[in-house]
Amino acid sequence: MHLILHYMKKHWKRIGCGVSLKTLAALGELTIPYILEHIIDDVVPTKKVLMVFAWGLAMIGAAFLVRTLNIQANHRAAATGRDCIRTLRYDLFQKTVNLSGAQFDRFGLPSLTSRMTSDSYNVQNFIVSMQAMGIRAPILLLGGIVVTMTMDWALSSILCIMVPVLGVIIYAVTRHGIPLYDKVQRGVDSIVRVMRENITGIRVVKALSKEEYEKRRFDEANRLMTEVDLRAGVTMAMPGPIMQLFLNIGLTLVVIVGARRVNSGIIAPGVILAFLTYFNMILQGVMGLNRIFMMMSKATASADRIRLILEAENDQPVLPFREEDRLHTDAHILFDHVSFAYHAVSENQTTGKFADEAPEKCLSEISFQIGRGESLGIIGATGSGKTTILNLLMRFYDCNEGCIYIDGRDVRTYEKDKLRQKFGVAFQNDTIFNDTMLQNICFWRELSEAQAAHAAETANLASFIEGLEGKYQYLADIKGANLSGGQKQRTFIARAVADSPEILILDDSSSALDYRTDAALRKSIQQDLSGTTLIMVAQRVSSIMNLTNILVLEEGRIIGYGNHAHLMEHCPVYRDICKAQMS
Repeated sequence: MHLILHYMKKHWKRIGCGVSLKTLAALGELTIPYILEHIIDDVVPTKKVLMVFAWGLAMIGAAFLVRTLNIQANHRAAATGRDCIRTLRYDLFQKTVNLSGAQFDRFGLPSLTSRMTSDSYNVQNFIVSMQAMGIRAPILLLGGIVVTMTMDWALSSILCIMVPVLGVIIYAVTRHGIPLYDKVQRGVDSIVRVMRENITGIRVVKALSKEEYEKRRFDEANRLMTEVDLRAGVTMAMPGPIMQLFLNIGLTLVVIVGARRVNSGIIAPGVILAFLTYFNMILQGVMGLNRIFMMMSKATASADRIRLILEAENDQPVLPFREEDRLHTDAHILFDHVSFAYHAVSENQTTGKFADEAPEKCLSEISFQIGRGESLGIIGATGSGKTTILNLLMRFYDCNEGCIYIDGRDVRTYEKDKLRQKFGVAFQNDTIFNDTMLQNICFWRELSEAQAAHAAETANLASFIEGLEGKYQYLADIKGANLSGGQKQRTFIARAVADSPEILILDDSSSALDYRTDAALRKSIQQDLSGTTLIMVAQRVSSIMNLTNILVLEEGRIIGYGNHAHLMEHCPVYRDICKAQMS
């Protein structure tokens, strides 16, 4: 709730205005039954028709004024909810994109997606409802009781007995509702996870004819979420019928006691009609509060999930740097006895708590260096730690032991923006955006079309783009559905080289290219980026055999380091790879 109030207080003027209008509207509603009672008991007996019409017009005017005030208040409430959630979503997105790799693994993409969408929607609904029903309901409830007490204490005492009972019911149900709605949102996480996996891997699913299996898997996740949602819905729906029963009992008692008091001449008939109207208002107030507490249960559970993201501590602080701390070395990049393990922390979908899992070391005692303008190839079996080295270099993760230096400076002392600006990166499974080819290369950086064209030339992509309708303004589909695998990879490489980076990283980014195109690409990079330090992860020996040095990995350890000739003589694993690929 503190999170919700934090975003609401930024709009206190609009909220104050809306609350004032809603208060006036609710007070106006309370006057209408009072006017009705006055007409029946005081005006009608005078038999003055004009007076009856005048008071009738007063009732109509009061009703019209109440309606106008409610519309204005509801408009402000909706605007406040919209602006609050817009700010919250922006903050949540900003925090999400700045999470470290470990934190991103911890929360998971499906959970982050549902917090951004359904959780924020629950919070928005509560903000709007709290300003609308949250003001009107208590005023109708308490105001109705106060007004009826001035009309007849005996009848109002019936209400005073009913209201505390209803309050206890609402409190008891709300207390159990929040944990249930938290489970519902975790169920949404599971559904998003299954949907994302199916949408992303739809071609594999279709190719292997696993549609029925995936339907069953989705149905299971959907069933579990529905069961929890049903349990939460039933729990939160219980107060409605119970309160309706008690209020109907109270209404019956009002009619019985009121009729006797009218027959005894203690009260006038108009009091009974007004009392019944006030009783209906009190009923609306109680039901409104019930809906508020139901929405509050959802919003509180959702706000707690959002708060975990917003309050996640920065686990990769920038360390202080002094010039005397700089390592005196000629190496542009230096790994000094680096070890690393992915410390998995998973969220239990039943309890919502995070549990540590035993970390498995994937890099051990990695040491190597690259001079400025030199090139390094990294090769090894799947899971040997090739991409992990790149993740540590760009500081997506921090190493557990050892240090990584760029220009003699620990990467942990660089501001992240300054560090990342040094790199041009092309991953194997990168993303093509639903935008022009120009923007897919420039990636909204301050680059000219001439620079993009030069990058396309370097990536051996220019002839393809020139043959497209619209050329660099050609619109790529989402995820590059209208491009081939090789065209997408060359676009990734063009994006990586467009800004003439200090360090170029190619993470198996030419696997979809034929050998001739791959060779032409490597030649272009060597010519156009001769001063750039190159790190290339590859499965093909032909892609890296002419680089300055080659790093051979096996199960997270270096088993060979040197140029092609050296490794052919001294590294049996590398020699076997070469024979297998080039025999």
